[in-house]
Amino acid sequence: MSGIKLNSPFNPAELEKLQAGDRVLISGVIYAARDAAHKRLVEALNQGKPLPFDLKGQTIYYMGPSPAKTGEVIGSAGPTTSSRMDRYTPELLDAGLLAIIGKGNRSAEVSRVIVGKKAVYFISIGGAGALLSQRIKESWMVAYPELGAEAILALKVEDFPAIVAIDSQGNNAFTLGQSIYRTAKEA
Repeated sequence: MSGIKLNSPFNPAELEKLQAGDRVLISGVIYAARDAAHKRLVEALNQGKPLPFDLKGQTIYYMGPSPAKTGEVIGSAGPTTSSRMDRYTPELLDAGLLAIIGKGNRSAEVSRVIVGKKAVYFISIGGAGALLSQRIKESWMVAYPELGAEAILALKVEDFPAIVAIDSQGNNAFTLGQSIYRTAKEA
């Protein structure tokens, strides 16, 4: 897959140039976290406690890996459904999170905050976890190891493939795709 090469943590000016539907290849460090970790992050923010990593400019990948086989960095590493994190996402974006990777569309509230914070929502291919894991070159525990697969991990990725689903201007690949389909169907 070819695409726009990006490095995480991101330069906000680079993200503002992206448009819904753009294919990207992400290299650098991203963080894996799911529901339970999001709940803890938001609780820490609400209590004024320090977070286990600085959210500013960072990316969270909604993923809980399967166990790694001998000699592998990580097991299958496919995205989980993003809407489960919708109740936590606005507060994390307010705290400086700049990009999110998952699968599926987002709520109107999350879309509004993405635009307000000039952030980006990327989607990756569900069902391709084994292939995506090959783009993860290193993995290490950051926080909440007691959560098992829902712990926060740092992932060093190389050319991790994703698609811009919601850009910083509010364009949404899901609704754009539906509009294009409707137009073609009516023609």
